[in-house]
Amino acid sequence: MTAFAEGVPCWMDVTLPDVRAGRRFYGELFGWTFDEPADKTYGYYTQAYVGEGADRKNVAALAPKPDGRMPTAWGIYFATPDAAALVARAREAGGQIVMDAMPVGPFGTMALIADPGGAVFGVWQAGTHPGFEQTAAPGSFCWTEAHVREADKERVDRFYEQVFGFASKDLSEEAGVDFRIWSPAGTEPGDDTAIGGRSVLSDALPAEMPAHFLSYFVVEDCDGAAETARRLGGRITQPPFDTPYGRMAVLMDNQGAVFAVLAEPEA
Repeated sequence: MTAFAEGVPCWMDVTLPDVRAGRRFYGELFGWTFDEPADKTYGYYTQAYVGEGADRKNVAALAPKPDGRMPTAWGIYFATPDAAALVARAREAGGQIVMDAMPVGPFGTMALIADPGGAVFGVWQAGTHPGFEQTAAPGSFCWTEAHVREADKERVDRFYEQVFGFASKDLSEEAGVDFRIWSPAGTEPGDDTAIGGRSVLSDALPAEMPAHFLSYFVVEDCDGAAETARRLGGRITQPPFDTPYGRMAVLMDNQGAVFAVLAEPEA
């Protein structure tokens, strides 16, 4: 049994050319500590944690790229009780199966899927590893959204509704951009239940920029986190700005993986 309802983000990891450099970058940026890498069987996967001792909680993982042609990127995983059944639904709904359902030892079963717009995500059927032990707190995951092209958005919206049963709500008028939020199947769509969303890539962005998921981490100080990332060799791709949900920025680590940070409003 998974601790997460189907379609809820339950894990994230980043594939990097140099995991040691990633440990230094994210260790200082988020205060993470790390396990020793798993053995070769599990690709030297390295879990990251916040807190210490009995309060230590896992929040993400770092993995070395097994192939230099793979993107340096953060990946998001959605929970499912049956990865094989979800893969079948995704294929029927027009998705591309990047990696079919595959057991990962006793830890669980995973698959990688590209939606009709090309944004890649993972699914996770929990075994002994249920996923995040902490979310929505400093140094941990809080939000994810698919960024796709205008021409693909309607197919993408139908895809997620068919595959996960998401209930969605259009927030374009409130947000000032083309944006929908997703809530798990069986819930009323809205801010209280939203677990992610879909945005549209601006035409001002290069045509070669692929559709992708952008995931967010909570920080206490958005501006401070952005400056720390720059000092550590990363880049600020979108400077800090205010939203009704808090102050956020889009950053790139010192190896090219993009992510966002959010400092929630005190209220």
